[in-house]
Amino acid sequence: MTAYVFDFSQGSKDQKDLLGGKGANLAEMTNLGLPVPPGFTITTEACRAYLQEGGDPAGLAEQVSERLVALEETMERKLGDAGDPLLVSVRSGAKFSMPGMMETVLNVGLNDESVEGLARQSDDSRFAQDSYRRLLQMFGATVLGIESAVFSEALDAAKKAKGTDEDLDLDTDDLRDLVATYKQLIEEHAGRAFPQDPREQLDLAVNAVFDSWNTDRAALYRRQEQIPDDLGTAVNVQAMVFGNRGMDSGSGVAFTRDPATGNQGVYGDYLQNAQGEDVVAGIRNTVSLADMAEVDRTSHDELLEIMEKLEKHYHDMCDIEFTVEDGKLWMLQTRVGKRTPEAAFRIAGHMVDEGLIDLDEALRRVTGAQLAQLMFPRFDYSSERNLLAKGMNASPGAAVGKAVFDWATAVEWAERGEDVILVRKETSPDDLHGMVVAKGILTSRGGKTSHAAVVARGMGRTCVCGAEALDVDTKNAEFTVRGGTTIREGDVISIDGTTGEVFEGAVPVTDSAVVRWFEGDKDPEITDNPLVQAVARLVEHADQTRRLQVRTNADTGEDAARARRFGAQGIGLCRTEHMFLGERRELVEHLIIADDEAGQEKALDALLPQQRSDFLEILESMDGLPVTIRLIDPPLHEFLPDLTDLSVAMAVADVHGHRKKRQRKLLAAVQRLHEANPMLGLRGVRLGIVIPGLFTMQARAVLEAAAERIKAGGDPHPEIMIPLVGSVRELDLVKQRIMDVAADVQEEAGVAIDFSVGTMIELPRAALTADQIAGSADFFSFGTNDLTQMTWGFSRDDVEASFFSTYLEQGVFPVSPFESLDTEGVGTLVRTAAAKGREANPELHLGVCGEHGGDPASIHFFDEVGLDYVSCSPFRVPVARLEAGRSALG
Repeated sequence: MTAYVFDFSQGSKDQKDLLGGKGANLAEMTNLGLPVPPGFTITTEACRAYLQEGGDPAGLAEQVSERLVALEETMERKLGDAGDPLLVSVRSGAKFSMPGMMETVLNVGLNDESVEGLARQSDDSRFAQDSYRRLLQMFGATVLGIESAVFSEALDAAKKAKGTDEDLDLDTDDLRDLVATYKQLIEEHAGRAFPQDPREQLDLAVNAVFDSWNTDRAALYRRQEQIPDDLGTAVNVQAMVFGNRGMDSGSGVAFTRDPATGNQGVYGDYLQNAQGEDVVAGIRNTVSLADMAEVDRTSHDELLEIMEKLEKHYHDMCDIEFTVEDGKLWMLQTRVGKRTPEAAFRIAGHMVDEGLIDLDEALRRVTGAQLAQLMFPRFDYSSERNLLAKGMNASPGAAVGKAVFDWATAVEWAERGEDVILVRKETSPDDLHGMVVAKGILTSRGGKTSHAAVVARGMGRTCVCGAEALDVDTKNAEFTVRGGTTIREGDVISIDGTTGEVFEGAVPVTDSAVVRWFEGDKDPEITDNPLVQAVARLVEHADQTRRLQVRTNADTGEDAARARRFGAQGIGLCRTEHMFLGERRELVEHLIIADDEAGQEKALDALLPQQRSDFLEILESMDGLPVTIRLIDPPLHEFLPDLTDLSVAMAVADVHGHRKKRQRKLLAAVQRLHEANPMLGLRGVRLGIVIPGLFTMQARAVLEAAAERIKAGGDPHPEIMIPLVGSVRELDLVKQRIMDVAADVQEEAGVAIDFSVGTMIELPRAALTADQIAGSADFFSFGTNDLTQMTWGFSRDDVEASFFSTYLEQGVFPVSPFESLDTEGVGTLVRTAAAKGREANPELHLGVCGEHGGDPASIHFFDEVGLDYVSCSPFRVPVARLEAGRSALG
C-alpha cells in the first residue's frame, strides 16, 4: 500500500516534491531540534490520487488515524476531548509557495463541549470562546465556501455594538454571542450545521485543501508563475499552540534579512495576543521585532538565535512564522523567503562576502526577469508631487494608475487597457485576480509580512502597505487621507514601493540607476549605489561564465549604439523594411508602379544612397562586431495605401473629375499586389526573385557602406541575411546575385570586404531541409516569431486578441508561445535544423533573432541546443547576458 502520511520526524527539506515546501521544512526544523509543535504531513501523492479518483484513495483514512493516535499519545490529549482537548491546525503546502491556495484552518477539534474543556484547562473562558469563533470563521470560509465578508461583517457589528474598533475589547460574553451568530450564519449560507464531530472537521478540512488545488485563484497563480498543474498539494496537520492566550502570547512573521531591500539584519512583525493569520492579514498593525524585545526579551533572543541557525543551515534568507504561547516560543514554518529583485541581487552579493555561497551560486539565485524589473523607470523626484501619505515600502518600483477598490473592478478596467492601483484595507487570497492585473497595490493596514506585501514581492508588483493615514472605504470606493483629501475610484494616484510614499496624480518617471549604469553613467551617485554594484558584480560574472554570445535587434545607429553600451556583441537582426517608411515610402511606390525595368532602376537608384547611409551609421556604431542585415521581408503592399481607402479616394476623385494618372497606376498596383493572406504570399526571398533589383540594390548598399568604413579605418563585418527561404534553390538564386554585386563593389572600391551570406530559418520546410540549405549558407538565424506562426498555423496579430486568453485559461498554452518558445514543437524544429545544418557544414554559425532571444526560459533552450548567440531588443541585452551565464551553470 502506498504510504500517504509521514510524521514530521520522517522527512527532510529535500522532499518538497512529496511533502510540499511547508511539510519538508517542518521536517527539517524538527530534525534540527528546533521547537516545532508535533504533527504529520499528508503527501502531494495523496492529493493527486484524491483528485483523480474523486475521493480519498484507499488506505488514506487508516493512515491518518494511525498518525493521529501517535500525535495524541505524544501530546497526552485526544482530538476534541471534552475534558482536555487536543486541537490541530490544517494547512496546505504545495512544492512552491502559492498565495492562491487554501488558507489555514486553526483550532480543529473544538465544538460545543470541548470549548468548555479548553476554558477549564486554560483557566481562560475568553480565550476558549475566541478560539472557537476563529475556527467557525476559518472553517466556514475555507472549508464550506462561505464569503469571508459574512463573518467579518458580523465581527464588525459586534465591535460596533461594544463601541470599539479592537477585537481584543470583546469579552467572553461578546465572543460567546459571536460564536452563536457564526453557527447560525453557517447554517444559513452552507445549508448545514457546523460539524460537532472533531474527526469530521479534520477530514473535511483535509479534503478542502485537496480541492483548493483546482480553485480559480490557485490556477490563476500557477499560470502567472508557470507552476505545473499536476504537482498537487500536501496537507500539514499540526498540534495547536496558541498565540491568543493573553499579552504574554502572540504570533509573528520574520525574515532573516529585509525582503524588500536586502539590507542585513532581522526584519519582521509581531502581534501580541494574536493567532494564525492575524499578522499577515493586517487586521491590526503590528510591532517590529525590536519592539518585541521590550515585550518578551527571552522569546525574542531565542528567536534571533534560531533565525541565525536557519539562515546558516539553508545558506539563504529565511521566512519564518512563529507563535509565543505563555512565554514559550514555537516555530510553525520556515522557507527560503520571497524577495524583491533588489533584495535578490543584494542578498546574493552579501552572502558571497560572508562566505555562505560562491559567485556561481549567487548567479543561480537571481534571474533575468528580476533584472528586467530593476531596469523599469523610477519616479523623478525633481518634479512637483503632492504627498498624500506614507506607509511601508513593501515591494519597490514606481506605479501610476487609477485607484480601484475591489479585484473585480481592477480586472474589468485592466482588460480595457487602464492602468490601475488596487487599494484595500488589507488583501486576502480572494484579491489575487486584481493583484495580478494591477500596476501596484496599496493597503492601509499590514506590514512587510502582510499578505499584500508577500504576494506583491512574489509577483514583482509595486506595493505600499500600512499607510495608516488612509481611511479606506471599499463600499463607497474611496479613501480619505487624515487631514481631508479624498481619492475616489478612477482618480489617478502614484505609489513608490521603494520609499513607501503615496502621491496624488501621476508623478513623472525617470531611468533607474541600473539602466544609467548600463548606459555608462559614471556619476558617483550611480557607481556607488549598492544595488548597482550588486548587479554589476553578477552580470560581469555571467559574462565570464556564459558560452552564448548576446547580440541585439537594432535598425538605427542610435539603437545599435545603446545596445553596445548595454553589452551587445553585435547585431543579430537589422530589419531593413523599417528604413522604407516615412518620406521614403513614396520611392517604394515609384518602384512598384514603374512601367518597365528602366523605371524600376530609376527608383532603386534613388533608394541606394539612402540605404547606404543607413548601413554606414549602423556599421560605424558596431565597428569590429558582426552586423546581420536582413533584406526586405514584408510584402510590398505594406508600403502602399490601403486598398479600401484608395478605392474610396479614387471614387471621390472620379465624381469631381480629379483622377490622376499616377493614382490610377497606384490603385492598379495595390489591386495587383493585394493578397488574402500576405503572411504566406509574395514576401522575403520570393520578392527578391520576382524583383531582383530590390535585393541587389540592398546588397550593394550594405557592401558599399562596408567599403567606405574600411577606407575610413573601420572594421565592419556585415552579414547579409536572406529571409523566408524554404528551398536551397531560392537561396542559391539570390546568393549568386549578391556575390556578383560583391565582386563589383570590391573591384570598384579596391578593398576586400569581410562579409557573409546566410539565411533566416523561419519556415518548417527550411528547418527540415537544413542540411541542404547549409551547403549554401554561411549562417542560420532562427526567426522564431515567424517559425512559431508557421508551425502553429496562426497569425500572431489576429489570434492574440481573439482566442489566446481562452487557450491560456484552458491550459492549451502554459504561456504564450510568442513570449516563451514552444520547445516541444517549434523547439524541435530548431534542434533539428541546428543538428542537420552543422552536420552538413561544421563551420555554420547559428543564432536566433526572434524576441525569444531575450526570454530567460528560451535562452536556456538555445544554449542547450548549441546556438552561438541570441539576439534581442537593446533593453533586453543585459537580461540575456545574465541568463546566458545562468544557463552555463546548469
